[in-house]
Amino acid sequence: MDFKNLDDIIDFAIEKEKEAADFYTGISGQERFSGKKQMLLEFAEQERKHQRLLEDLKAGQVGAQLDDYKFKWITDIKRSDYVEDVTYHPGMGYNELLMLAMKREENALRLYNEMLANAETDAQKKVFKMLCQEEAKHKLSLETMYDDFMAEMGD
Repeated sequence: MDFKNLDDIIDFAIEKEKEAADFYTGISGQERFSGKKQMLLEFAEQERKHQRLLEDLKAGQVGAQLDDYKFKWITDIKRSDYVEDVTYHPGMGYNELLMLAMKREENALRLYNEMLANAETDAQKKVFKMLCQEEAKHKLSLETMYDDFMAEMGD
């Protein structure tokens, strides 16, 4: 990734969030079971929320969103660290969908950590720190869902 300035970084991140939302929305339409469809649509909405935050950052309208945000340490159980990248195919199992989403969150977290390291202002750092925390929360949630599901299956 070779960026000339912070706007380039933010534009890149916005595109990544759009891509993720479109991905989840698109594959939700290929699933037959309503539970999996709904889960994928919820993932898409989380990505759209991040997209809006980044668009607000670029427009200089971050203020109140950040003022009320509570930062806290999110545990990383590193489940996705031991999972290969997963390619989507219609009808894939629930555990496979969770693995796919875990890896995507892991990659997004890595991206935002890089962006945090390159942020220029305190406001930008706070936004990227918040995005890191949000991705870490999603990753932990998915990894916990995966562990719970696998435990129910006897693994």
